[in-house]
Amino acid sequence: MPEPGNILLTVIDRVGEIHELEAPTDMNMNVMEVCKAYELPVKGTCGGMALCSTCHCYVVSDTPLPEMRDDEEDMLDQAFFVEDNSRLGCQLRITEALDGLRVQLAPETED
Repeated sequence: MPEPGNILLTVIDRVGEIHELEAPTDMNMNVMEVCKAYELPVKGTCGGMALCSTCHCYVVSDTPLPEMRDDEEDMLDQAFFVEDNSRLGCQLRITEALDGLRVQLAPETED
Protein backbone atom coordinates (compact mmCIF):
# COMPACT_ATOMS: atom_id res chain seq x y z
CA MET A 1 0.00 0.00 0.00
CA PRO A 2 1.40 3.42 -0.91
CA GLU A 3 1.64 6.19 1.66
CA PRO A 4 -1.35 8.59 1.77
CA GLY A 5 -1.08 11.11 -1.08
CA ASN A 6 0.96 8.69 -3.21
CA ILE A 7 0.02 6.23 -5.93
CA LEU A 8 1.61 2.96 -6.95
CA LEU A 9 3.21 2.86 -10.39
CA THR A 10 4.73 -0.27 -11.92
CA VAL A 11 7.52 0.15 -14.46
CA ILE A 12 8.99 -2.71 -16.46
CA ASP A 13 12.49 -1.75 -17.57
CA ARG A 14 14.17 -2.68 -20.85
CA VAL A 15 15.52 -5.97 -19.49
CA GLY A 16 12.15 -7.04 -18.09
CA GLU A 17 12.78 -6.19 -14.44
CA ILE A 18 9.68 -4.98 -12.61
CA HIS A 19 9.93 -1.88 -10.40
CA GLU A 20 7.13 -0.94 -7.98
CA LEU A 21 7.36 2.83 -7.47
CA GLU A 22 5.51 5.16 -5.14
CA ALA A 23 4.73 8.48 -6.74
CA PRO A 24 3.42 11.62 -4.98
CA THR A 25 0.26 13.18 -6.36
CA ASP A 26 0.92 16.61 -4.87
CA MET A 27 4.18 17.54 -6.66
CA ASN A 28 2.93 17.90 -10.28
CA MET A 29 5.34 15.17 -11.41
CA ASN A 30 4.96 12.97 -14.47
CA VAL A 31 5.87 9.34 -15.16
CA MET A 32 9.22 10.34 -16.71
CA GLU A 33 10.23 12.36 -13.64
CA VAL A 34 9.27 9.55 -11.28
CA CYS A 35 11.35 7.08 -13.32
CA LYS A 36 14.32 9.45 -13.21
CA ALA A 37 13.90 9.95 -9.45
CA TYR A 38 14.18 6.18 -9.01
CA GLU A 39 17.22 6.19 -11.35
CA LEU A 40 15.56 4.11 -14.05
CA PRO A 41 17.05 4.48 -17.55
CA VAL A 42 14.78 7.23 -18.86
CA LYS A 43 16.60 10.19 -20.36
CA GLY A 44 13.90 12.82 -20.74
CA THR A 45 16.27 14.77 -22.97
CA CYS A 46 13.81 17.60 -23.70
CA GLY A 47 12.88 18.05 -20.04
CA GLY A 48 9.26 16.99 -20.45
CA MET A 49 8.21 19.22 -23.33
CA ALA A 50 7.11 16.39 -25.71
CA LEU A 51 9.95 17.38 -28.05
CA CYS A 52 11.80 14.05 -28.02
CA SER A 53 10.82 10.45 -27.41
CA THR A 54 13.41 9.39 -24.83
CA CYS A 55 10.63 8.73 -22.28
CA HIS A 56 8.58 6.61 -24.70
CA CYS A 57 6.76 3.83 -22.90
CA TYR A 58 4.00 1.30 -23.47
CA VAL A 59 0.94 1.37 -21.22
CA VAL A 60 0.31 -2.27 -20.29
CA SER A 61 -2.54 -1.76 -17.82
CA ASP A 62 -6.12 -0.74 -18.52
CA THR A 63 -5.75 2.41 -16.41
CA PRO A 64 -7.82 5.25 -17.88
CA LEU A 65 -5.45 7.92 -19.21
CA PRO A 66 -5.88 11.55 -20.22
CA GLU A 67 -6.34 12.00 -23.94
CA MET A 68 -3.18 12.42 -25.97
CA ARG A 69 -2.50 16.01 -26.99
CA ASP A 70 -1.40 16.95 -30.52
CA ASP A 71 2.25 17.59 -29.56
CA GLU A 72 2.56 14.13 -28.00
CA GLU A 73 0.91 12.49 -30.99
CA ASP A 74 3.20 14.39 -33.38
CA MET A 75 6.31 13.29 -31.45
CA LEU A 76 5.20 9.65 -31.41
CA ASP A 77 4.65 9.85 -35.17
CA GLN A 78 8.42 10.41 -35.46
CA ALA A 79 9.52 7.92 -32.77
CA PHE A 80 10.81 4.37 -33.24
CA PHE A 81 9.07 1.21 -31.98
CA VAL A 82 5.65 2.92 -31.67
CA GLU A 83 2.70 0.68 -30.80
CA ASP A 84 -1.00 1.35 -30.23
CA ASN A 85 -0.34 1.65 -26.48
CA SER A 86 2.62 4.05 -26.82
CA ARG A 87 2.72 7.20 -24.71
CA LEU A 88 5.36 9.71 -23.66
CA GLY A 89 6.01 9.40 -19.94
CA CYS A 90 6.49 13.16 -19.68
CA GLN A 91 2.88 13.70 -20.73
CA LEU A 92 1.37 11.43 -18.06
CA ARG A 93 0.93 13.59 -14.94
CA ILE A 94 0.83 11.75 -11.63
CA THR A 95 -2.71 11.97 -10.27
CA GLU A 96 -4.89 9.72 -8.12
CA ALA A 97 -6.51 8.48 -11.36
CA LEU A 98 -3.20 6.86 -12.40
CA ASP A 99 -2.98 4.65 -9.30
CA GLY A 100 -2.04 1.16 -10.48
CA LEU A 101 -0.65 2.32 -13.83
CA ARG A 102 1.71 -0.22 -15.37
CA VAL A 103 4.12 0.80 -18.13
CA GLN A 104 7.00 -0.80 -19.98
CA LEU A 105 9.92 1.29 -21.18
CA ALA A 106 10.18 1.26 -24.98
CA PRO A 107 13.45 0.11 -26.58
CA GLU A 108 16.08 2.77 -27.09
CA THR A 109 17.14 3.65 -30.61
CA GLU A 110 20.65 3.11 -31.83
CA ASP A 111 22.31 6.48 -32.31
